[in-house]
Amino acid sequence: MNAVTNDWRAIAKEKRDSISASIPHEWRIPGVPSAQEQRDVTGKFIQQYLNEKEREITETDAVGISKKTKTGQWKAIDVARAFCHRAAIAHQLVSCLHETFFDAAVKDAQKLDDYYATHKKPIGPLHGVPISLKDQFHVKDVETSMGYVGWIGTFEGKKGTNKERVFESEMVRELRNLGAILYCKTSVPHTLMAGETVNNIIEYTWNPKNRNLSSGGSSGGEGALISLRGSPLGFGTDIGGSIRIPAAFNGIFGLRPSAGRLPYEGMANSMDGQNSVLSVVGPLATSIGGLRLATKAILSQQPWLHDPLVHELPWRDEQEKEILNLVNSVGDGHKLAFGLLKHDGLVTPHPPVRRALDIAVGTLKRLGHEVVEWKPPIPREQINELIIKIWNFDGSHDVLGAFGLSGEQPAKQLVLPSSPSPQANASDIAATNVRKRGVQKEYMDYWNSTKELTSTGRPIDAILAPLAPFAAARPTLYTYLGYSIWINLFDYTSVVVPVTNADKSVDKVDVGYQPINEVDKKTYECCK
Repeated sequence: MNAVTNDWRAIAKEKRDSISASIPHEWRIPGVPSAQEQRDVTGKFIQQYLNEKEREITETDAVGISKKTKTGQWKAIDVARAFCHRAAIAHQLVSCLHETFFDAAVKDAQKLDDYYATHKKPIGPLHGVPISLKDQFHVKDVETSMGYVGWIGTFEGKKGTNKERVFESEMVRELRNLGAILYCKTSVPHTLMAGETVNNIIEYTWNPKNRNLSSGGSSGGEGALISLRGSPLGFGTDIGGSIRIPAAFNGIFGLRPSAGRLPYEGMANSMDGQNSVLSVVGPLATSIGGLRLATKAILSQQPWLHDPLVHELPWRDEQEKEILNLVNSVGDGHKLAFGLLKHDGLVTPHPPVRRALDIAVGTLKRLGHEVVEWKPPIPREQINELIIKIWNFDGSHDVLGAFGLSGEQPAKQLVLPSSPSPQANASDIAATNVRKRGVQKEYMDYWNSTKELTSTGRPIDAILAPLAPFAAARPTLYTYLGYSIWINLFDYTSVVVPVTNADKSVDKVDVGYQPINEVDKKTYECCK
């Protein structure tokens, strides 16, 4: 083992140990049980480490918290301490944090309480609401490693920028203005390009429901933390499923907005400048109300005045009322129509995923809504190939450069090649963008044509589809991304809604199943 290898391993361990050391002694768990001893650490298991008041606070969703803190029923400092405590426990159980700044959070919470005591009103709609952040957000006095050993002690891998631990991302500024309490940053896979959360610093972020499985990626730390109620609301990013995968794997709600809806300005990223398929930022939460609260609050800050890529598009109350009217007046000739994608033609979803779709379809029909089959004309192979080509425009130059800063080894779960490949030239990129636009137009035309299939006289209102072929991936076995990445190519707004949990007494393996292809075979074998 050479000196460089020794160095990066030592630096990674030092950083890993510093995260653990940041947890107050009174919050440390003596003898953390192994996954074999305690597979599921959600619910009553994690609750045992909290007092009654902490349990009450942390089991409340973001909407409920905001109602209490904005009216003075709960003090922001008590809420902050409760979530800092629960987040600290969560990290010890599933390794979900990159950074903690609990002391700063408590000080900020005290300022909120002082403001309320003086003015008898909250600072904003997120007054006293704790919010966790994926480790792409820059926060003053806090490091951003994004999972890279070579980024430790730097600003995005560079030294002497005068931005280290000083610069803040635009959304961080807006969240502070809204009264949010920021207290931790969550784990990511280095490069951000993986359906699992793994790096050489925190190693692996486990699924709280089953610590033999993945929490997803790349916002896997957010998914795990929120699942354990160590956060009521957090923000992640998504370029291929990175908000939605952790939301689905961890049984929480996640919103992937379309590009230009929420401010990404000033956040760290991989392959920054690749604009054909943009990464977007969006919320994850324990309730659908939490997603609404976060999105509406951020839009109230007029982010288009501070991020040139954000569209000038406030929260649209009229459109919200229109949809609610359709939902609430079913039976009077009004209803919603959904397209249903059960299989993408390449990989068969596992039994619990199919059962969840059946539950959703049955519920919608029982409520009076309509479901039609979604059969787009473009083969899924073409869509998958196109977005992967876009991800590889720079031939892994950006991420390999980040690895090269320390000499660390890339995780084998990464989607991008771990060795350099030829970079696309301007003509290649232009031709790919033209092709992408043509595919988008073909999909748009098909969507509009579904008005011939529905009884509403309108095209379908939304698509129901699996987010992944499995309920949660086994480590190193995220075999297929096709169920999530098509959303990014078409830049559709997408929401993950938890439906059910896998149940081995109900979800039986398909005996005698004949796989369609090699990827389908590998995916099927993961179910055994």
